[in-house]
Amino acid sequence: MISRVEVERFSLTSSKPFDEVIAGVNAAIGHPDMAEFGRSTHEACTFAELKSAVEKGLSKAGLMLFMQLDQGAVLQKETGQGTPRIIRLLIGNPLIMKEMAKHAPDAGSYAPVTVLVDERADGVHLSYDKMTSLLAPYGNRDALDVARDLDSKVEELLRNAAG
Repeated sequence: MISRVEVERFSLTSSKPFDEVIAGVNAAIGHPDMAEFGRSTHEACTFAELKSAVEKGLSKAGLMLFMQLDQGAVLQKETGQGTPRIIRLLIGNPLIMKEMAKHAPDAGSYAPVTVLVDERADGVHLSYDKMTSLLAPYGNRDALDVARDLDSKVEELLRNAAG
C-alpha cells in the first residue's frame, strides 16, 4: 500500500552569519554524549529510569541533538570552494516521540525531526517539515496535539536562532 503524505514546511531566512545561526540552534538544544545516552536508556529497567536518562540530555526547550550532518562539506569537496554551507540537524525528544507513537505508530518514521540550515545568496535559510502535516493523514487527534506542541518548540527555536 502506498499513502500520500502532504508536507508543510516551515521556513525562514536570517540575515545573521551562518555560524551565528548554527550557534543559536546549538545553544537551544541539549547535547548529550550519545554513547552514554544510548547506554543509560538501554540499561533503564523502568520508565522512570528511562525518563530520567532522557531528561538529562534535554535543553530547557525540551529538545536534544541526535546527529549533525555537514552536507555542505560533500558539495564543497566537488567544487573546492567554502560554500555552500548546509547543516542538517536531527533533533527531538524520545519522550515526545513516545507520546505521538502510542497514538500513531508511524510517528516513529518522522522522529527525531530534521532541521536544515543552509546558506544562500539571500541569507541563511532555516527549514523544518512540520510534524502535524506528517501525522495528519493518520487522523489521530491525540498524536496531532503532541505534534502541534513539538512544532511550536521547533519553530520558536528557529525564530530565536534566526534573530
